[in-house]
Amino acid sequence: MTPHNSPSRVIPPGAWAIAAALFLLPALGLAFFLFGGFRRVHLPEALLLLAPLLLAAYALAVGYVYGDARRRGMRYVMWTLLAIFVPNGIGIILYFILREPMPVYCSRCGAPMQPGFAFCPGCGANYLPACGACGKTLQPGWTHCAWCGMKTR
Repeated sequence: MTPHNSPSRVIPPGAWAIAAALFLLPALGLAFFLFGGFRRVHLPEALLLLAPLLLAAYALAVGYVYGDARRRGMRYVMWTLLAIFVPNGIGIILYFILREPMPVYCSRCGAPMQPGFAFCPGCGANYLPACGACGKTLQPGWTHCAWCGMKTR
């Protein structure tokens, strides 16, 4: 019942299409301009191809922010707009600094949970054992509670 999130499918197909268009259209226009006899530009061709490549890379980075924020259960529209409109890629950098951890899923009902929850908020199943004295979650293999020092079962 746990959803499958393939890491190779984080960037949506629409972002790949936009990146291809941002790369190919200026590159084709540049090829027509250079080989069509209209050469008045004195820049190297590799430098002229750098701008479409950077535009395509930026589109893929924005697509990654969209897909990753969506699979983490975050406000993906807000993060995508920040990644687009905050200049110089600062919105993308902010996303990577402030993103939430990947949710874990209950093995009983499949509801998403934050890592460290002791019980599933959907069905109440015990996910991690809790300390009898302070109620904090215990990690597997612990012999004592890290917060109060109480010996575990």
